[in-house]
Amino acid sequence: MSVAESSTDGPDAAEASVTINGARHEFPVLKGTLGPDVIDIGALYQNTSHFTYDPGFRSTASCESKITFIDGDKGVLLYRGYPIDQLAEQGTFVETCYLLFYGQLPTGEQYEAFRRRVVNHAMLNEQMTRFYTGFRRDAHPMAVMLGVVGALSAFYHDSTDISDPLQREIASIRMIAKMPTIAAMAYKYSIGQPFIYPRNELDYSANFLHMCFAVPREEYEVDPVLARAMDRIFIVHADHEQNPSTSTVRLAGSTGANPFACISAGIACLWGPAYGGAYEAALMMLQEIGTVDRIPEHIKRAKDQNDSFRLVGFGHRVYKSPDPRVRIMQKTCYEVLDVVGHRNDPILQVALELERIALNDDHFVEKQLYPNIDFYSGIALKALGFPAEMFTVLFAIARTVGWIAQWKEMIEDPIQRIGRPRQLYTGASERSYISIEAR
Repeated sequence: MSVAESSTDGPDAAEASVTINGARHEFPVLKGTLGPDVIDIGALYQNTSHFTYDPGFRSTASCESKITFIDGDKGVLLYRGYPIDQLAEQGTFVETCYLLFYGQLPTGEQYEAFRRRVVNHAMLNEQMTRFYTGFRRDAHPMAVMLGVVGALSAFYHDSTDISDPLQREIASIRMIAKMPTIAAMAYKYSIGQPFIYPRNELDYSANFLHMCFAVPREEYEVDPVLARAMDRIFIVHADHEQNPSTSTVRLAGSTGANPFACISAGIACLWGPAYGGAYEAALMMLQEIGTVDRIPEHIKRAKDQNDSFRLVGFGHRVYKSPDPRVRIMQKTCYEVLDVVGHRNDPILQVALELERIALNDDHFVEKQLYPNIDFYSGIALKALGFPAEMFTVLFAIARTVGWIAQWKEMIEDPIQRIGRPRQLYTGASERSYISIEAR
């Protein structure tokens, strides 16, 4: 088999040819706004009786999307065309939600109307609070969140008809609004404190911090610097193209499942230790190193192929240059640690020195092992007051808007079909059943 690509004079006339057993088959080459061209192999099996083999989907575009673009070689991340650093520095999370969901930044009037809708949906049906008492106190907050989100369709079944655009929109806003409430209640339940209900006068991130850390006995004032840091953390985690959890949401959605079920599928995927759980692992690694003077021995271990130790928070499946979110998270760490009085936090000093050494070490440079978003996130979240088991829960709050936007785009795509990957079968060929007595 051979593959060749050619083009003619027309702007959309590029095509790729595949020669199998002497027969030539041609397929169109699609051009996106940004990024590499894509060979449309949708008719490959029909035309050639062959599949492609791509474990982990390393070279496969599973959909067409207008939401998020990543250039891993250049370290670029765009939401609807806007660079992530501009949105994180100048925008708000609710504004980013509007952008991802509707495709444009809102006007002042649109923003206020959208913000009010989110505020009005922040409460949970009171019966849902009883769900929490069904869990053990020591249950992981992600397990609690997964169960509660999965139950939303039983309480809000008036917005599960995915053929109705209005119901899709209501369900989407409900998800964005209720996730902080669900997460805060999971946290409060785990530490044995009473639930704190959302307050309409607080913005999205301040409201979440208030629900997590306020207690009924006394007034709790949310520090605006910490609220802004939380908002920025939510922004940089809001979407990341066709990552594992987003692909899971899209795959679940392709079956016609209701949006609450789809988001719970995304949460389950996010919980994996190699994915959303890497924040906790990165922080644990930094704590294990402990002090700056111990960094060289851990660098040496990371280079040793016979040692199982690895530097968590370095390298990325997509980014082969610095992750554009890292500098934002590093700045957020400084701001949070300043407010809480821990600017000289030894764990931050370890992280800074470890990054400096790794970026100037030939081994890491050659392998393109740059710090990723996991590296500084755990430090910032710990300084905000969250235990490690809450890190992935916070990730899920932020990523919900990306999941919802991607789900909405998939539902509205006229060429969308139910997801059904194929396989390279290497098991036994057909054989006859032998009775148990004869085996």
